[in-house]
Formats: sequence, C-alpha cells, structure tokens
Amino acid sequence: MLIKNESELVGIKKISEVVAITLKKMCEYAKVGMSTKELDDFGAEVLKSYGAKSAPYATYKFPGWACISIDKEFCHGIPSDKRILREGELINIDVSAELGGYYSDNGCSFVVGEDVHNHQPLVNASKEILKIAIEHIKEGVRIADIGEMIEKESKKRGYKVIKNLAGHGVGRRLHEPPHEILNYKNRLNYEKFKRNSVVAIETFISTHSTIAETLSDGWTMVGNKGGYMTQHEHTIVVTDGAPLILTTGNGVWD
Repeated sequence: MLIKNESELVGIKKISEVVAITLKKMCEYAKVGMSTKELDDFGAEVLKSYGAKSAPYATYKFPGWACISIDKEFCHGIPSDKRILREGELINIDVSAELGGYYSDNGCSFVVGEDVHNHQPLVNASKEILKIAIEHIKEGVRIADIGEMIEKESKKRGYKVIKNLAGHGVGRRLHEPPHEILNYKNRLNYEKFKRNSVVAIETFISTHSTIAETLSDGWTMVGNKGGYMTQHEHTIVVTDGAPLILTTGNGVWD
C-alpha cells in the first residue's frame, strides 16, 4: 500500500495499534500450563473489543485467530486445546488483523517461563537484527540489500536465516507487493523501497535450517534440518529518512 492522504495514514495507524496491543497482551498472558487455544481465545477477545477481524482467518480461512507456533514449529502453528505450554519452550505469536478496510501485521518470539533450554540468545538475535534492518530502510534502498544485511548479522551471531519465508507489503490486504522482503540477498531482485509504502519487515533467524517445510496439517511449518527459529515483525511506513514504525506498542524492543 502506498499512503496517499492523511485518512489512509490514520486508518493504517489505527489497525497497527490494535494488532500491536493484542500481541503485547497475548505475550503477557501466555503462561506455563496454558493451552495455545486458550491463548488464542484471549487474543480473539482483544481483537473483538476493537472491532477488528483476524486477517489469517478472513483471508485464508486459517483455523485460529492468530498463528501460535511452539518449540520446533517455525510458523503458522494452529491453536489447539491439546497443545499445552511447557517451561522454557520457545513460542512465536503472529497477530495480523483488519479494521476499517486496513490490515496490519506483527509478530514476536519469546521464552515461556524460565529459559531452561537457553533459547534467549536466539530470541535476542532476532530482535537485534530486526532493529538493525529497519533502521536502514528508507526510500531508494534496495530490498535485496536489507536481506543481505539480515543474513550477515545472523552469521555474525552463529545463526542461519530461512530463505523461503519473507516480509511483505501490507495495507489494503494482508499480503501486497513487494511480496519478497527476504532475509538474504536475492541478486535478481532490483526492487527498491518506495516512499510512503507500508511494509511488514520480519526476521526468520534459525539454529540449523534454511528452508521451512509444511506439515501434513497444511499450515504448520518446521525446519528442513530441524532446530529452532525466532521471528520478530513490525509494520512500518517507508519515508525518505527514518521509517515510521506503526507497531511499536507490541513491546518487541522493550
């Protein structure tokens, strides 16, 4: 989406605030012993209180309000009353929603309870790399160069990136051009970030895998070589200077 007037900016800001608040509240609500369905139901009530609709459900008929991925699930995990959160597990919550014809998207990985499996360094790396990437985004910057930066920063920390998951444009739909804001440099992609465009920037930082594969449920993705992955995501507006981060309320960098 390219923002053309003040009313469009107001609209995208409003839904971005809603998804950010919902994500933050879900992260705070998640506790050991809770089912992912209970956590999803809580998020659903927060979205409903603002009049917002789940974007994955509305767009793709995803069987849940938010994607909740646990342990070695990388993304698109389906909420279930049978999946109980355990001490020290890695969890990713991805919240996207629609309100008034506008869509926004954000996500966060964190450790549930005490970090008994030492996942925190991977979580921290993802947060730090997202911050570095966003700080370098402005009008005229090549999308591929941001991908190269993300991969280099990951390698510095001893990690890999997932190459078939990507950030994307967002605004009037959940997924819009540019569709491939990758975590590595695609040398064939000469596209540049455009001023006033709305994009969701995501990190996909992993311990072992470079490709995410879909399980038999048709949604949940895991690594081709196993291991763990963390994802953090902000929706931003590209400017000719520092980007406008619309989902700062999610607490990713708190």
